[in-house]
Amino acid sequence: LAALLGNGLIITTVACDHCLHTPMYFFLLSLALLNLGSISTTLPNAMGNSLWDTRAISYMGCAAQLFLLAFFISAEFCLLTVMAYDCFVAICHPLHYGTLLGSRACVHMAAAAWGSGFPHAVLHTANTFSLLLCKGNAVAQFFCEILQILKLSCSDSYLREVRLLVVSACLVSGCFVFIVVSYVKISRAVLRIPSVQGRYKAFSTCLPHLAVVSLFVSTVVFAHLKPSSISSPSLDLVVSFLYSVVPPAVNPLIYSMRNQELKDALWKLA
Repeated sequence: LAALLGNGLIITTVACDHCLHTPMYFFLLSLALLNLGSISTTLPNAMGNSLWDTRAISYMGCAAQLFLLAFFISAEFCLLTVMAYDCFVAICHPLHYGTLLGSRACVHMAAAAWGSGFPHAVLHTANTFSLLLCKGNAVAQFFCEILQILKLSCSDSYLREVRLLVVSACLVSGCFVFIVVSYVKISRAVLRIPSVQGRYKAFSTCLPHLAVVSLFVSTVVFAHLKPSSISSPSLDLVVSFLYSVVPPAVNPLIYSMRNQELKDALWKLA
């Protein structure tokens, strides 16, 4: 409920307030839409199953859930990379900001981030559901997760999906390196600003994004790369909850806490 309310408020505020029609808030609106899609993919079915005391989900429903979750998560990470570029240009090349991040360029970058999630989701869904499952049909999770489905496979063909996961991890690492390098350059540029007020404003603009990236990446990486020696059904459940539910719920709070423009727009909307 908090995720739906928070992201819904950000979408409504950015859409209705003309003062927020800038590249940064356009990307924030896109992020809120992805967050809504991500959390709507997993929680409604889990809440319904809890209410009716069942864990059932159809084969096609499981495939659709896996596809949508892979789509939203990969698109979100690509969008976070674009948002890092937005911060980098705003702080390090402010005179070229209007040229490099015009309205058309912003739409193209956002569309590329959303579009990148589609082939990623198709490949993972097709690979995962082409496996022969012979270890039952009970997924030890509150949603259809790739790693949990792989545990039910008894054929060597699951190695195809493992290789695909490794390729995805390499792409994610590339995006993460770009984000880290961007923030190193941003930090150097901010520290050269002579006024304390100017440094505070620059950091307050970009720190929420860095916090969102850190939360998202740390939970996803730990969920998929944690040692098997510490793996357990209860820990898997907690970690999956952390990366699939917590970021969409916390992101609106992170962005609104340190952003005075967004706070003012929210008060005007109220």
